Amino acid sequence: MKARTLGRHIRESLKSLGRNSWMTFASVSAVTVTLLLVGVFIVIMMNLNQLADNLENDVEIKVIAEPAADAEAVKQLEKEIKATSGVASIIYATRDEELDKMIKSFGDELNLYKQSNPLGDAFYVKATDPHRTAEIALKIDKYNNTYKVVYGEGKVEKLFNVLTISRNIGMGLILALLFTAMFLISNTIRLTIVARGREIEIMKLVGATNSFVRVPFVLEGIWLGVLGSIIPMIVISVSYYELYQQWEPRLQNELFQLLNATPFIYQVNGLLLFMGIFIGVWGSFMSVRKFLRA
Repeated sequence: MKARTLGRHIRESLKSLGRNSWMTFASVSAVTVTLLLVGVFIVIMMNLNQLADNLENDVEIKVIAEPAADAEAVKQLEKEIKATSGVASIIYATRDEELDKMIKSFGDELNLYKQSNPLGDAFYVKATDPHRTAEIALKIDKYNNTYKVVYGEGKVEKLFNVLTISRNIGMGLILALLFTAMFLISNTIRLTIVARGREIEIMKLVGATNSFVRVPFVLEGIWLGVLGSIIPMIVISVSYYELYQQWEPRLQNELFQLLNATPFIYQVNGLLLFMGIFIGVWGSFMSVRKFLRA
């Protein structure tokens, strides 16, 4: 397509938006409302997904060495744990450090045990894939000089199942909302084009090719998508930035952390803009095709 022809199509598509102002307003409103709902839902689901990731990454295995094991045996156990496939990190804590933690948690009465500490040295292990925690714990439990391996058996598996189900439900809801949005918006755009069916028929009668007829309407779909994306992008950007500024300081060192405002806002805005343009183009293309077949 020549640049001159494309320029003509762009001008005509912009003029058409003005000539059909009420239908344009209806289409843009449909895009705006639907994308606003989709955007809010995406922001919520992405932050909940962040919480799920934090919960998974917070799962760790506590390996307690035999209280009677000497320093050499403990070092050997540490080497074996580090060499275990799937281990991401390991933190060593002496028996005295473990006793101090218990005193801090349960009270000074446990100070009596400082003279004869019954605890063993401990290792805090994290897996590269949290879902392999149980598998790795079973391997470590078989090593020599391992007294006890604790990882929340039973509870961890339930946690992972709940998080997986929650993610799947969230993804399903997003997809359902997107399909609903595509249906509503494309139908609104289709009404706009159906109302101009005579215009398309006249263009065909004077010898216009299918592409010549189609391009202005596809461009209109792009403009409708862009215009309908502006308000959702502004509302979500301002709202999320304000929410982030107010709550992020309060959530320091908490398990739940909001996603950083940047680049998260830019990513959501880019997604909304893409969805608006895609739905606008798809709705226009499918609607015009009906008239071009006739």
